[in-house]
Amino acid sequence: MRILLWHVHGSWTTAFVRGRHDYVIPLVPGRGPDGRGRAATYDWPAAAREVPWDRLSDEPIDLVVYQRPHELELARDWLGRDLPGVYVEHNTPKGDVPETRHPLAGRDDVPLVHVTYFNELFWDNGRAPTRVIEHGVPDPGHLYTGELRRAGVVVNEPVRRTRVAGTDLLPRFAAAAPLDLFGMKVDGLPYGTYEDLPQHAMHAELARRRVYLHPYRWTSLGLALIEAMTLGMPVVALAATEAVEAVPPEAGVVSTRVDVLADALRGFADDPERAAQAGKAARAAALSRYGLDRFLRDWDQLLEEV
Repeated sequence: MRILLWHVHGSWTTAFVRGRHDYVIPLVPGRGPDGRGRAATYDWPAAAREVPWDRLSDEPIDLVVYQRPHELELARDWLGRDLPGVYVEHNTPKGDVPETRHPLAGRDDVPLVHVTYFNELFWDNGRAPTRVIEHGVPDPGHLYTGELRRAGVVVNEPVRRTRVAGTDLLPRFAAAAPLDLFGMKVDGLPYGTYEDLPQHAMHAELARRRVYLHPYRWTSLGLALIEAMTLGMPVVALAATEAVEAVPPEAGVVSTRVDVLADALRGFADDPERAAQAGKAARAAALSRYGLDRFLRDWDQLLEEV
């Protein structure tokens, strides 16, 4: 099957393009948001090809995977024809939650795929037929060493997304253990910072930290959290959105109380053996629930139906 999809969410796309299909990635001049082409910092197979937007009408596309509302119009304009499609919703609803109505709520012709059960529950999906296909991640291997008594945090744009990402909570966590931030636009914050590393390099560096901190208040389910678990890292996370489903008790500590989480961070930082044991449990849980094979099987079933 030849599938058109935009490069919107790098980590999710990295898993999706590992399937058995051909993937067409739009490219616009300057690699702007509507045509970034192939990712520079992720390892994508050759089956994911970037194609200039003005040549898409010549491509024998079978199906479109939408991830933003305006892509439905873009696909129609660029392809010059209507094709079967599915819409992936990566994000938690914004605005008047839980009354937020999804942009596809008034349609019943495009399946709406949520990446977590939390998303499906909190969006007002209206007439849209919904499906949940949970995340899948390629296994980076059990890279955890925990040699550094530090906590790793992966967050993009932590200043702009202060409340969403829990950046305002970081000083309280930093009092329990030194923090290292990985992601985009992290430079300039008063912690160790690693600006936009390639994924494999980020995994190697992250795995040297003793514990993973997930301070997000409002996110669907950070793929970096699952990746950290597959690395073999113990987890300390806010009990918000889907994190309570993803992190079992033996894999770390999940709570809405910042003091409890700070104590847990300090506890893991000071006890390498306990941290390693929790990390093994985290890895086993992540591979069991968020394995790549299961993810691709779920998607193949839906794509064939559509």
